[in-house]
Amino acid sequence: MTYGSGFNPSESVILLQQKLEQFRSAQTRRTRLPEALWQAAVEMARQYGVYRTARQLRLDYTCLKKRLEGTPKQERATASFVELLPRPAQPEECIIELETATGSKMRIQWKANLPPDWTILLRAWREAER
Repeated sequence: MTYGSGFNPSESVILLQQKLEQFRSAQTRRTRLPEALWQAAVEMARQYGVYRTARQLRLDYTCLKKRLEGTPKQERATASFVELLPRPAQPEECIIELETATGSKMRIQWKANLPPDWTILLRAWREAER
């Protein structure tokens, strides 16, 4: 049996291939595969993909795909939306001291994520100096 590139069959894959060959050789005409063999093929398709599995096991691609889609969704991984909210940054402490030529001083200390509006603070301080 030849394998496609990148396909390294496990022991269970080889065993399933042997079981299928045994079943096929024992049948004189086209007979439905037993459900146990189909289930094993579906499990293999989950792991290796439908096309590769159908090709390696000589199964009908469409039938295998329908069986895979018909399996309970809980067994297959499903994507879901997860909203990630930004974690509020820890406010940093900042201290600014201003001093005029006449010796007046102003000290601003705050803990916040956003700095205060400097233009308003500076304008208010200058007006208070007059």
